[in-house]
Amino acid sequence: MSSTVAEVRPRRSLMRWLITQIEIRMLLLTLVVMAGLSAVSSYFLTANNLLNAMDQSVVVGMVALGQTLVILIGGIDLSVGSLAGLTGMVLGLSIPHLGLYGAIALALASGAFAGLVNGTLITFGRVAPFVVTLGMMSIGRSLAYVISGANSIGDLPPALGRLSTDAIFGLPVNFAALLVLYAATWWFLSRAKGGRTLYAIGSNAEAARVAGLSIRLWSVLAYVFSGLMSAVAAIFLASRILSIDPIGGNGLELDAIAAVVIGGASLFGGRGSIIGTLFGVFIMVFIRNGLNLLNVSPYWQGTAIGSIIIAAVLAERLLSTRMRG
Repeated sequence: MSSTVAEVRPRRSLMRWLITQIEIRMLLLTLVVMAGLSAVSSYFLTANNLLNAMDQSVVVGMVALGQTLVILIGGIDLSVGSLAGLTGMVLGLSIPHLGLYGAIALALASGAFAGLVNGTLITFGRVAPFVVTLGMMSIGRSLAYVISGANSIGDLPPALGRLSTDAIFGLPVNFAALLVLYAATWWFLSRAKGGRTLYAIGSNAEAARVAGLSIRLWSVLAYVFSGLMSAVAAIFLASRILSIDPIGGNGLELDAIAAVVIGGASLFGGRGSIIGTLFGVFIMVFIRNGLNLLNVSPYWQGTAIGSIIIAAVLAERLLSTRMRG
């Protein structure tokens, strides 16, 4: 009897460790997805396809990075896709007047300002994040059409395109930038006081306030960062296709939220991982890439992504219940 109990305890400890270690769990899930897709398509693990997947992960990954901080505090940002479209148009329209680098600075400032508006209304106006960011989503999409005259912008500077075509240390520049930003954000969340404050806000905002943490400041900054990353995504999207369209970024909010939730973050706040989000981005991109390789209609791909979101949220609830047990 005692030997049986001794055998069960290590298994329970291992299971609990896997449940609590989001990064390990997401790594294993990513490897499973890659193995499954390589089994059904011989093209999946080719060098060209993996490079293409890296390229596809940049835009979604940038937006998901900002979305992670918002979800950590128990919020949500539905405006990220439309802000990517709007800041992309700001970039394209200002290049002839400000030059490439001035236009990039203005686009980044525009995204950060939109995030500041979101964060201020939510934090100080006490309006639900869903309502504020839904409104900003409509405003951003409308302004993108207004300032562009519903026209696309082409003939962008070749220097912008080099962000997607050049390589550094064997990696595409845009993918290397993605990894650097994720590493910096991981350090901030795990080592800096501000990162720990974000977790505290999502876990128990009132307790964080009593503890003397600057919950209002960091709540606003989470949305500022989300808006800023939408602009970064718009810049890399323009670099990738050397064209800017007012509908650019359409649907990015769904992919970003899906990546964060798949990565193990709780929509109630207080729990999540930057590394988990990165693996969630990879899983999203791999699944879309695999569906394309299998010639699955784009209309059905939305069904697949929506099903994944529901399954991920359900799995998160089950794991949370098990951890509390």
